[in-house]
Amino acid sequence: MSSMESFYFGGEVLPVWSGACSCGSAGCGGRSYKYIREFVQRVCSCSSLMMSSVKVECVIKAGALIGEGPLWEESQQTLMFVDIAGQKIHRWRPTTNQSESVETEDFVSFVVPRVSGGYLAGMGRSIVAVEWSTQMMTSLVELDEEKPNNRLNDGKVDPRGRLLAGTMGREKRPAEVQRQQGSLFSVTSDLSVTKHLTQVDISNGMDWSLDQKTFFYIDSLSLTVDAFDYDSDSGRLGNRRVVYHLAEGEGLPDGMTVDADGRLWVAIYNGGRVLNIDPETGVCLQTVSLPVTKTTSCCFGGPDFSDLYVTSASLGLDQSERRKQPLAGGVFRVSGLGVKGRPSVSFSG
Repeated sequence: MSSMESFYFGGEVLPVWSGACSCGSAGCGGRSYKYIREFVQRVCSCSSLMMSSVKVECVIKAGALIGEGPLWEESQQTLMFVDIAGQKIHRWRPTTNQSESVETEDFVSFVVPRVSGGYLAGMGRSIVAVEWSTQMMTSLVELDEEKPNNRLNDGKVDPRGRLLAGTMGREKRPAEVQRQQGSLFSVTSDLSVTKHLTQVDISNGMDWSLDQKTFFYIDSLSLTVDAFDYDSDSGRLGNRRVVYHLAEGEGLPDGMTVDADGRLWVAIYNGGRVLNIDPETGVCLQTVSLPVTKTTSCCFGGPDFSDLYVTSASLGLDQSERRKQPLAGGVFRVSGLGVKGRPSVSFSG
């Protein structure tokens, strides 16, 4: 029998069960793993339930300084990700285990596909067009022009095809920045730019609810995952509130994705784990631990979007930590979670 996975609920570590129950006892009713994961107060303790099998493996020993921005490109069946400080964009094909890379001239913080072909990337403070076959890069628009010491950080395309991208001050050391220097922008297909938020510390993870009416957002040093009302027609944000709050010392919330059930998966930098959070209740449903501390971001991928890919960083580890974490900077695949993700959206321009 495979090993049991666990999650946090009400301050306790509880088992995650999978499979159908045939005990017929009152209050059970054969509820599945999904039901029990979502409504943990009704966990059935009968022995006929099978334990879930969650597997974590390092699939790319990239040794990235700051691995970030994983994105599954469905049309190519490849995983894209960047090494921010290593100044590289990577593309990995799991069927052949082959990787390709493009070098950039500055820190590169995200990459997304374009409807018109090729990719957009965040490089320095510029949004650039990337032609993979020729490795040509063309600057399209510059953000935070009045703040030359800033750089872009996380970026993602919304359900309507506009790019949202945030900025931050340049780090003195990993996660140490001059505070409130960053902003959150959107960029449309005609390259019109709108500034939505200011006084951001480290603009980071973002994604949208299934009905496109809620935008989830992370400013890492606030230690919170926030939600906004989102008008997908105009891209306007409003009614900011906290969905989940980490305690001091638990690490920093970093990159994020939303699964097909509307739950959040949040990578915890300096925490060595990914949290599965119900945004409706603010409850952490499950914790996935990894063999590295600097977990940075995550996305679902694979042919049926059932694998969770997690990036990590090695920059900032001392020699002792590097010996204990030889896979730091690698990309990990988590399988057996019992949930699926959603396809990424291409930039409309």
